[in-house]
Amino acid sequence: MKKTEKRRRPIIRFAALFILVLFALLGSALLRHPDTPLPSRWNVFEPLVVSAPITPITAWKLDWASSDPKLCMQIMQRAGRLSEMEGLAVDENCGVTGRVTLRGVGQSTLDPLETSCATALRMAMWEHHGIQPAARNLLGSNVKTIRHIGSYNCRMIAGTQRFSAHSTADAIDIAGFDLVDGTRIRLLRDWGDDDAKARFLREVRNASCDWFAITLGSDYNAAHADHFHLQNEGRGTCR
Repeated sequence: MKKTEKRRRPIIRFAALFILVLFALLGSALLRHPDTPLPSRWNVFEPLVVSAPITPITAWKLDWASSDPKLCMQIMQRAGRLSEMEGLAVDENCGVTGRVTLRGVGQSTLDPLETSCATALRMAMWEHHGIQPAARNLLGSNVKTIRHIGSYNCRMIAGTQRFSAHSTADAIDIAGFDLVDGTRIRLLRDWGDDDAKARFLREVRNASCDWFAITLGSDYNAAHADHFHLQNEGRGTCR
């Protein structure tokens, strides 16, 4: 190979790198510009909007918001009914960052619930994109109330020496749903049937796996026969 060719390669590589960096900077400026033509749901610099259509970057936006309590609260002001509480620090195993009292998400109410904003936000995504569409399609009515049996609880997992995700409010247990038309659906009573209620429960169970890292229900074990255990972080179990 000629010496001149050897000398050219570093120059060409540098030029290519310079062009790539330039395009990246220009692209970033374009995305951040207030008049950018890119819809916010596709823009990585724009925060999550719960009601926006799902895109391949929605999960990334959700993780971003879940890790930032201040941003999470801003998003939830439009997507739910909640009040901010002072953070709770009990010990190395128990406490709540981004602590809130949650009373509703989307169109659904909840009995007042002490949880984290991250859990509330995942509930809001599940309610809008999973629960309400399933209720309308399978039962012909919207959900009015989501019935829960708690979120924050400083305790260990039953039968183990490991602290539960409830100890940091990174989990919530859901027992059933009440519809606008008065229909009541409960896991303990309706899961094992072969009707629209049972199909609804299975569909919302599957939909919860899009927004929570772990979903445990009646198909998992007898301890979850009466509720869905929904957890923010974990290995991706959906049963």
